[in-house]
Amino acid sequence: MAVSEQLANSMAYKRRWWTLLVIALSVLVVVLDSTIVNVALPTLQRELGATFSDLQWMINIYIMIFAALMLTTGALGDKIGRKKMLQAGILAFGVSSLFASMADTAGELILWRAIMGIGGAMILPATLAIITNVFPREERGKAIGVWAGLNGIGIALGPIFGGLIIENLN
Repeated sequence: MAVSEQLANSMAYKRRWWTLLVIALSVLVVVLDSTIVNVALPTLQRELGATFSDLQWMINIYIMIFAALMLTTGALGDKIGRKKMLQAGILAFGVSSLFASMADTAGELILWRAIMGIGGAMILPATLAIITNVFPREERGKAIGVWAGLNGIGIALGPIFGGLIIENLN
């Protein structure tokens, strides 16, 4: 089935590959964050005086909040708009990441990682929904393949980036 003339002339269709780039980078960062903290645990324990329990919460709070809210934020994105949900998620994720990087205590880091989980839960469902809206059926498989591939790459890059950050930044 060929792309309809109306879809081919729309701005969303013309910008679909740029849209995929933004979506792909968003997904990469969200998934990367699920594993980035793991290699930093010894440093976090030493620098923040974190207990074993604190370290567990630092890792798990992000994934727990993220997983618990994905269905809710996906449905909310359907109601208020996927683009708005994606933008709000990127803002929440970015701001909380900034504050997490400046955390002085284990409790602060846990709080900011929880908010990052909320942002991630807002981002991920919106990205896949936007792909299905922007790409015609003939190209959707390729776009979803890029999306899924970056999910896997993000998981693998998390520990690498975590190590680089610990090694080279304060």
